[in-house]
Amino acid sequence: METPKTFLEYTDEEWRRKLTKEEFDICRKQGTEAPFSGTLLHNKEKGYYACTCCQTILFVSDNKYDSGCGWPSFDAPVNDQVIRYIEDNSHGMKRLEIRCRHCNSHLGHVFDDGPKTTNERYCVNSVSLNFSQDK
Repeated sequence: METPKTFLEYTDEEWRRKLTKEEFDICRKQGTEAPFSGTLLHNKEKGYYACTCCQTILFVSDNKYDSGCGWPSFDAPVNDQVIRYIEDNSHGMKRLEIRCRHCNSHLGHVFDDGPKTTNERYCVNSVSLNFSQDK
């Protein structure tokens, strides 16, 4: 299930200048932070979660829940226009990768074992997100 091309594009060299090594490895090279290590995993504050690379708002706190998987989990993005879905058959698994549609940043994966609200679990690396508290 491929979605349309993104809008913001930089070379790897440009991204390396803009991001930390960890951000680059996860967001641009499809890495993964260790489970239960992310700074946003236990965040319960009200606010929104934006893409680390381009600051597009992707998720809101009302959709965040504790799935027990070790990464921040959401039952839905802020809207259908912000996420790009790509089939991922790496590591001997069949998964659906999620990326920011605006800049193509790797976020994590979406699974169909979420809460009854949507049955979806958007499993996202904390490094891929910036949190801003509601004012």
